Amino acid sequence: MKIIVPHRTTREEARKIVDRRLGELLAQYGHYATDSQMTWSGDRLDFNGKAKGFSANGTIEVTDTEVIIDAKLPLIAKPFEPRIKSTVEREAAAMFGT
Repeated sequence: MKIIVPHRTTREEARKIVDRRLGELLAQYGHYATDSQMTWSGDRLDFNGKAKGFSANGTIEVTDTEVIIDAKLPLIAKPFEPRIKSTVEREAAAMFGT
């Protein structure tokens, strides 16, 4: 599942926005997640974790003009992919005012 969200800010500011929102989401929903890990390497965040028995992993890359979310969902979650993608797109657009 790949989502590309444009942003009109610097890479550094876009990364801060992503970091801040992920922190808020983990504070709000973290009790559902187990074994979650996030590691920044430059402008790329690698993540993985489990929630309600589902595992997910992927990357979030911040470029000069876009935030690219690339997540791998388990086969069992494929029926929910359109709903998950729509929710992530809405959230990402709200973060960057697009």
